[in-house]
Order: sequence, then structure tokens, then C-alpha cells
Amino acid sequence: MTTATTAPVGQAAPSATAVIEASGLTKRYTGSSRNPVTALDGLTLAVPPGVIGLVGANGAGKSTLIKILLGLLAPTFGTAAVLGYDVVDQAEKIRTLVGYMPEHDCLPPDVTATEFVTHMGRMSGLPPTAAKERAAESLRHVGLYEERYRQIGTYSTGMKQRVKLAQALVGDPRLLLLDEPTIGLDPAGRASMLDLVSRIGAEFGISILVSSHLLGEIEQICDHLLMIQQGRLAFQGPVDDLFATQVAELLARPEHPEQAGALIALAEQAGHRARLAVEEPPGTVAVDAGASWAGDLNRLAAAAGITLVHLSERPRRLEEAFFALTGAADGDVGSGAPGGGR
Repeated sequence: MTTATTAPVGQAAPSATAVIEASGLTKRYTGSSRNPVTALDGLTLAVPPGVIGLVGANGAGKSTLIKILLGLLAPTFGTAAVLGYDVVDQAEKIRTLVGYMPEHDCLPPDVTATEFVTHMGRMSGLPPTAAKERAAESLRHVGLYEERYRQIGTYSTGMKQRVKLAQALVGDPRLLLLDEPTIGLDPAGRASMLDLVSRIGAEFGISILVSSHLLGEIEQICDHLLMIQQGRLAFQGPVDDLFATQVAELLARPEHPEQAGALIALAEQAGHRARLAVEEPPGTVAVDAGASWAGDLNRLAAAAGITLVHLSERPRRLEEAFFALTGAADGDVGSGAPGGGR
């Protein structure tokens, strides 16, 4: 795990080395319960400019972190800064420099995209003429220029997501916070949105924090990763560094797919985590072990009367590295719809 160095927060000038910083950041929700819920637990990090992925299981603390970074929630303990500005004392300044794309549908259906994005530009501090010009530019960039005078209520889900991205861009931000930007989109729509996010980062030079439960998407577009597990930092650093810490895995497929369960049991008895590799041919088992254990697995299988017709090593994908590092259950993150947890 990368060790974070945290600069003093609350300073007047933006930090030159990190777009997001936190030191001992803790958030506890008390509510009516006698036992408070700890959403963030002593989070310390320093995030460099670039396209950053924020990942974690449902309830890991991702949404809480974003709200604190925007100055919408006050931390219980610790400090945090965005672009060098303290999230408590300088929250208003932060919101003039940061564009935010929320997860949930929050668009007014009875106004046009031009009217809405222009209004958001005014809210960010732009004069009327500049706000209108910036709205047109933002809508052009997200591919809605020809449809800008239609009421938002007539838009498809994909078009509404693009409106949310356009309003995040209209204030000419230095940092974008995107919360589940591909939610509700079909595969083609997701691919298009990911390409758009990548181009924004490359062409505009804007740092982008992307929160997503779809780890494959994070792997495609992000060069830096924040991984949170139960409110604590599990990993921070370049995506490639995460893979460097993880042993490759073996893919083993028995001649008879119904023997996969017995093969998993053999691997686990030998001290290796194993599971069905559902994205591979039926019966394929993924074992947390490198190529050096392939011969042992083959011998164990043969002794149990299992003939392996395929045995190979492959590097981990981000989703698999996440499971191995955090111990999260396979259903916690990666495939289903995002949950409503903190």
C-alpha cells in the first residue's frame, strides 16, 4: 500500500502535489441508535492529479467521502482538503473549483438542457453571457448540442447522464467528482460514457475522481486507484502497482465440468483460495496460486481421479485483485447494481 504524505490543510493556496488529501478522516453517524455507524475510519491519503478510481463494496464509505470532499458533510474527526482548500473552512471555495456528477437522477424534466446547464453555470459564479456560452460548449462536448433545446424529460437515460456530465463541466472545474457515471446505461452507452470521461481527462487536463462499483470500468479508464474497505484505506496508488502486489492465478478446467466442486475442495485443502471462473468455459476453476503450483495441482487432481484438460496462468484483473486484497465476497462489488449504502 502506498504511504500517503499529507500536507497541512486550510492553506490559502492550492496544493501543488495532490488534488485530494486527508489525514485521520473519520465520519460516524449516530442517528437514533445507541451504537454509531463508522462510515470512514481514520482515512489518510494523498491523491495525485489524473484519473482516479474510487472503489469499494457497498457501504464501504465511498459516498460519505465524496460528500465530505464537497463540504456537504463535516467529518467527525480528522482533516481533508481538495485542491489545497480545507473541506470545512473553505467548502464554498471548493465548490467553485469542483464539478460534481451525482449518482441519482436529479434533473428537472420540464426545462431544456440549455436552460438547466446555463443555470448551473450561473450557480458556479459565471456571468449570464459566459454561462450561456459555456453551457453550449459543454453540451457540444458531451454530444448533446443538436438536442440542447429539448426538454430533459424527453431524453433517454444515456442523454440524461450526459446532461449531468455537462452541468459538472460548465463551471470550468479543476476537478470532477463522478458518482457512478454509467448507472442505468446499456453496454454501448457505458462504453460511450467511459470514452467521454477519458477524453475529458486527456484533452482538458482535468483531474477526475470516478466512483464506480464496476471494477472493469475503473480498470479501463483510471491510472490511480483508491480502494476503501469498511471505511479504511485498503490500497492507494497506480493501478499497475496493485497488480504487482498480487500473485497471478491458475485457471484449471476438468474434463467433466461437474468435477469443478471437487477441484475447488482440493485446492482449498492445500491452502489456496479457489472459485468458479464464471467468465471462462463451464467448469473452469480459478485458484489463487502462481505457475509454480501448477504441477502440484495437476498431481492432486490426478490422484483424485480428475483429468485436467486445461491448466494455465493468467494475471489478475482488477476485480479479482480487489477480492484477494480485501477479502470481500464476490457479490459485494463488480457486477450488480450499486447499493444504497454509505
